[in-house]
Amino acid sequence: MLVWGAMTANISFAQITTMGVGGFIADFREPMTRVDVIECVQEADSKGMPLCIVGGGSNILASGDMFNGIVVRDARRLITVPDEATPVADAADRTVHVQAEAGCNWDDLVQHTVELKLEGLEGLSGIPGTVGASVVQNIGAYGQEVGTSVESVEVWDRQSKQCVELGHDDLQFGYRDSLLKRSMFQAPGVPASTFYPSPRYVVLSVTFALRHSAEGTVNFSQLAKALGVEMGARMPLDAIRLAVLNVRGSKGMLEDATRYREPAMQAMKKPANVEAAIELQHRQVDTFGSDDEQQAVAEDTVVGRGGLSDRHSCGSFFMNPVVSADVAATLPADAPRFPAHDADGTPGVKLSAAWLIDHAGFHKGFALSDDAQAALSSLHTLALTNRGGATSDDMLALARAIRDGVRTTYGITLIPEPVFVNCSLD
Repeated sequence: MLVWGAMTANISFAQITTMGVGGFIADFREPMTRVDVIECVQEADSKGMPLCIVGGGSNILASGDMFNGIVVRDARRLITVPDEATPVADAADRTVHVQAEAGCNWDDLVQHTVELKLEGLEGLSGIPGTVGASVVQNIGAYGQEVGTSVESVEVWDRQSKQCVELGHDDLQFGYRDSLLKRSMFQAPGVPASTFYPSPRYVVLSVTFALRHSAEGTVNFSQLAKALGVEMGARMPLDAIRLAVLNVRGSKGMLEDATRYREPAMQAMKKPANVEAAIELQHRQVDTFGSDDEQQAVAEDTVVGRGGLSDRHSCGSFFMNPVVSADVAATLPADAPRFPAHDADGTPGVKLSAAWLIDHAGFHKGFALSDDAQAALSSLHTLALTNRGGATSDDMLALARAIRDGVRTTYGITLIPEPVFVNCSLD
C-alpha cells in the first residue's frame, strides 16, 4: 500500500483509473482511518484547494495536465456484519445488515455477501470501483440497483462540516443518480461551482439490508438466457454471480484485473480475489478474446495495460437518456423503449444509449482515424476504450464526436457518466 501523505508527481490518474489516462497528481493521499479521511477533506476545503475523491478510478476521465490539488483514496476496507449471519432454522428471508467502509472494493463486498448466502447484491457482480462510489452513482445492472439494498450511508457533509447519517429515503436514489451525486451538478451533466469533482457529501461507510437466502431472483432477460431459465426464476447466488461475470466479460465490461498487480493499485482488492479474477479473465479471453489476446494469455503477457484493450474503459460512457413520450415517439419503431421517470419524478421513457450510438453511425470499434488509440469497444458501443496509448484529449474528441452525432441524428443529447477532472466535453 502507498504511504499516507503527499505523493508529489509520483502518482498519475493514468495509474489509478480503469481508462488509463490522465496527468500527475500534486498531492495524493490514502488515509487509513475515518478521522484521517475527514481531515484530508477539511484541509483541501479550508485551503480552497481542488479536491478529488477516488475509489477504483472506474468513473473518472482526467485531463493530462497536473492536478494541483488533493486526491484522496480511502484505504479503509473493513466489512462487518452487525447481525448474526450464521444460518439458523428460521433464517429464511431474515434481514441481515452488512456494513462496509467506503474504501472497500465493491466486488470484494459482493463476493463476501454471496459466500455468506445473503441476497441482494449478486447481480452487481464485477462492477469496478468501491463501496463509497457505488452509492454516489447508484450503480445498477442485471435487474438490480445498489440503492434498493442500502439502508443508510454515513457521510461527511463538507458544507455543514459534520458527520451525518442519511437514510434510504434521504439519499433520493434514481437511475444512476442520488442526492450525493446531484450535489456535484447544477443540472444533468453541468458541474456545480462549489462541489466538483467530488460531492458535498463524502461517503464514510454504507449499511446494507440484505436477506438470508441461498438463492436470488433472475430479473433480467439476458441473464435468464445465460442461465437457461425463465425470468423470475430462483437460482443459487453463486450461479447468478458467475453468469453475471461471464456476461459482462463477453461484452468487455469487466475491468482488466491485472491492474491490481501494479504498484499504484496494490492492496485495493483482496489478493486472493485478484488472482481469481485474473484466472477468470484468462478463461474469458480463451472464449471471447481476439487472436492477439489469446496469444498474450498463452505467453502470460497480459499484464498492466497490455492485451485487453476492450477493458480499458470507464464502462458505459453515456447514460441511457430518459425522455418524454413525445420525444420517444419521434424515433424509429425498433428503438428500444422502457418505462421510467426523469430526475424530478415525471413519468418518461428510457431509451438505449447503445442503440442510439450504433444507429447514428458509430458502430463497435469505431475510431476517428485508422491509427487512433481511442475507439469504441469492439464488443459494446457504450464503452469508449483506450487501445494502448490514448490521451485524455483523444478520449474527449471521440466522446464529443459521438455525442454530437447522436444529437444531430436524433435530437437527443447524451449525458456522460464519468466525472471529468480538469476537462470537459464543451
